[in-house]
Amino acid sequence: MPDKPINLQTIAKMAHVSKVTVSNVVNGKYDKASKETIERIQKIIEVTGYRPSATARSLSMKQSRIIGVVIPYLYANESFSGRPYNAHMLGHLERYIRNQGYYMMPRCVMQSFDALPDFATWNVDGAFVLDLVAEDALRLQDKLNIPAVFIDTYTNYAPLATVCIDDYKGGYLAGKYLLDKGHRRIAFVSPTLTEHSGVMQERYRGFCDALRERGAAFAPEQHIVTESVLYDQGVEAGKQIAASNLKFTAVAAMADVLAFGVMDGLRQGGKQVPDDVSVVGFDDLPECQYTYPQLTSVSQHLEEKAQCAGEYLFSMLRDGNAVTGSRKVDVDLIERQSVKAIEAPAADEKGPSEKQ
Repeated sequence: MPDKPINLQTIAKMAHVSKVTVSNVVNGKYDKASKETIERIQKIIEVTGYRPSATARSLSMKQSRIIGVVIPYLYANESFSGRPYNAHMLGHLERYIRNQGYYMMPRCVMQSFDALPDFATWNVDGAFVLDLVAEDALRLQDKLNIPAVFIDTYTNYAPLATVCIDDYKGGYLAGKYLLDKGHRRIAFVSPTLTEHSGVMQERYRGFCDALRERGAAFAPEQHIVTESVLYDQGVEAGKQIAASNLKFTAVAAMADVLAFGVMDGLRQGGKQVPDDVSVVGFDDLPECQYTYPQLTSVSQHLEEKAQCAGEYLFSMLRDGNAVTGSRKVDVDLIERQSVKAIEAPAADEKGPSEKQ
């Protein structure tokens, strides 16, 4: 083996071929050389332990095989792991990207535009963008020169490629399930609807429609508004529900992390789940199986959602076309232990929205 650093020129001299031929073999362009030449070059690479420069390879192929994943609206002191939904989506996306022979580059930012310099520096081939409001998504799309799929962005604007779930159906299922279990005094826990346009609004609309179908129109005091979907916010909501004179018998929390906090807050307020108050979450994170009691939750089918987004993006990469439109993943309610059936209340015990 030579003493000098191994590079394409060294491999070429050892194989008695041109540097261009070695480059073609390294980059998988096997139609440019004979079978014997390919085998000879690959054997030399194996013996010498040569590893091509990722940067040089990216420049030569005009591809980096890197897919960016943008997680927006995170402050400098925040971590994406503080929001388990993001962590699980990253896990599913990474596996899909890896199985395509690409690499994932996650980028946590406050403003989505902050990711653009990194995308340019690393010659990123495509991007997934999580949970971006429509206005920001439209502005970011105008700046991007690579294929991108926006996950959980609600818009009818044609130039965007979006993947979301049937959030309306998810809210409807949560409401219908609790009603079927006899509950009428139900609290709906979510962040401010105006600041979480699309996702939370659709869940709220579905939930209210389920109640209206049973003559249980939703009253404003039944909506417990939180600042975010973080655990501590759920704890405060749970305490508020436990102390409320509305005597809630059930809670529909629009994120599992909120539901985990609500269950803790209810316990701190002297209420037992589900004996005193039943709780339904939303997301069906794996952590639902580790709570006590195990949390009933609306499933987003996160793996299917990531696969749908992946197929969308890689079809653009393969075909070289900017595909647009919206794809929607179905939802289900996964029943566990956090909801208890009760007798429907008498007329004079109905919730605030049902009283005449």
